[in-house]
Amino acid sequence: MAGRLEGKVAFITGVARGQGRSHAIRFAEEGADIIGVDLCADVPNVPYPMASRADLDETVALVEKLDRRMVAHVADVADRAALQAAVDDGVAQLGHLDIVLANAGICALGDYPPEAFFQAIDTLLVGVFNAASVAYPHLRDGASIIATGSVAALIPGATDGPSTGPGGRGYSYAKRSIAQYVRELSLTLAPRMIRVNALHPTNCNTDLLHNEPMYKLFRPDLESPTREEAEQAFPVMQAMPIPYVEPIDISNAALFLASDESRYVTGLQMRVDAGSVIKQLPESL
Repeated sequence: MAGRLEGKVAFITGVARGQGRSHAIRFAEEGADIIGVDLCADVPNVPYPMASRADLDETVALVEKLDRRMVAHVADVADRAALQAAVDDGVAQLGHLDIVLANAGICALGDYPPEAFFQAIDTLLVGVFNAASVAYPHLRDGASIIATGSVAALIPGATDGPSTGPGGRGYSYAKRSIAQYVRELSLTLAPRMIRVNALHPTNCNTDLLHNEPMYKLFRPDLESPTREEAEQAFPVMQAMPIPYVEPIDISNAALFLASDESRYVTGLQMRVDAGSVIKQLPESL
């Protein structure tokens, strides 16, 4: 039986580990070839190590183990020229482009300088703009563009409170802006049957969640909370009694949006949030 993405090529940013790697593997399982980029370098003011070149190489190996092809480049999503070169090379090798998944992300909450705000905007928002822009000339009619948002876009105060600092404000602004961007771009590209949707996860079990400032956000009563202590508080975010979702939960939702099963789904703000928004905003739909 043919896979749900058989014959398609997907461009994924932030592909070296976490949600990005999960997306690449899940798409490859369903028959897609992958163009992938990652920064593969640490970012100032981000409180956890970023993915490495070895991580990116491992993602390539995992995709190839599924008998799919992957063209990988080290590139900063904020650098449009570098992103353009990566996509152009990938299309030259793989032949075409059908799916864009703008996933690259950072989160720097806490007492950081104002530069943390700009860094968040560059990666989380400019990175989405750039991914869609450089991919668009290659996209065929009926293509799918997916942007990773966050419930932070939908719940005021989730990451932009007084304790989250400039990085938190940048994160929240970027994710809110992605929601609006998806709406406007979906209207713009609808005549070509190109779908544009956003995925808004709640806390997800990746390095972006598991770091000291994030633990402190959830356990301000403790000076240096451990992962175990933070996980006691994580479920307060969701209506369902879980601490977080897994990357595969986001990947399965992305797979639907990438596949022809969603051919008439566009402008959607899809929440994979275990009921976070309806719990925190009871009046929301």
